[in-house]
Amino acid sequence: MNNKNILIVDDLHPAFMEGAEALGFTCNYQPTITTAEALSILPEYAGLAIRSKFNVTKEILDQATNLKFIARAGAGMDNIDEAYALQKGIRLINAPEGNMDAVGEHAIGLLLALINNFIRADREVRNGQWRREANRGYELKGKTVGIIGYGFMGSSFAKKLSGFGVNVIAYDKYKTGFSDQYAREVSMEEIVKQSDILSLHIPLTKETRALVNDEYLFHFRKPIFLLNTARGPIVQTRAVLNGLKSGKILGAGLDVLEVEKFPALGEQDWYPELAASDRVILTPHVAGWTFESYRKISEVLAAKLQNLKLS
Repeated sequence: MNNKNILIVDDLHPAFMEGAEALGFTCNYQPTITTAEALSILPEYAGLAIRSKFNVTKEILDQATNLKFIARAGAGMDNIDEAYALQKGIRLINAPEGNMDAVGEHAIGLLLALINNFIRADREVRNGQWRREANRGYELKGKTVGIIGYGFMGSSFAKKLSGFGVNVIAYDKYKTGFSDQYAREVSMEEIVKQSDILSLHIPLTKETRALVNDEYLFHFRKPIFLLNTARGPIVQTRAVLNGLKSGKILGAGLDVLEVEKFPALGEQDWYPELAASDRVILTPHVAGWTFESYRKISEVLAAKLQNLKLS
């Protein structure tokens, strides 16, 4: 069995193949392969490289009898049955370092557009309306930004906020002692008490699914601007719409949604109201997907192959 052959079943930048081959790996690049086709040849491979479209289920892991590692070109691992893979002794590597700058910048863009009504104002001017008072914005300076999750993405956002004169506080259930020059570690209670802006930078897990719901938002002391560039199911969309109605949420910048892509998104009962709101900015899950991050993710992922120490 060749421990250094990799089946690539998603669209990865050529930098991954170049880096992998320089380390002695052999790559079979099949970005359009179907799940059925992949299942038929997976037993021949020690490595599997994926991005977003390919879900590594228990069935696939059982079929991949010689699999030693899975390389995920991105940050989250939610399209892999992570617990079962680890149970089978399969190593998992990802590359959050590759798109942390993209996510941080995208979150800044969403925030500035939200608090200054850029989207609505642009549309109105194009339609012959000149409404200065209705589009008066807020300044970031002096505001408190609460970050949930202080890994690569959360810390990148905090660093990019550093020139705006904001107070950045952060909560991370799985880390302590992470205060730095860009953010101060606090409890969730302090996030809820102090935040003017809430930004989510956590993976999707059983614990984080539907974290932001009506009850959670009820406890915030001040109206907030909400940003989600993490995973859609962390936030209940109906709760966001309720928060916009009640005044709990002043605006929301959502790069991710509970249901993504059409036609499924358009079939959700909450979609028409979400799409009609001029206090919501929607982007199609592209926060971490820039021209630069496409390459950087693959470079980071390939470099991590040398640490696998395959026997």
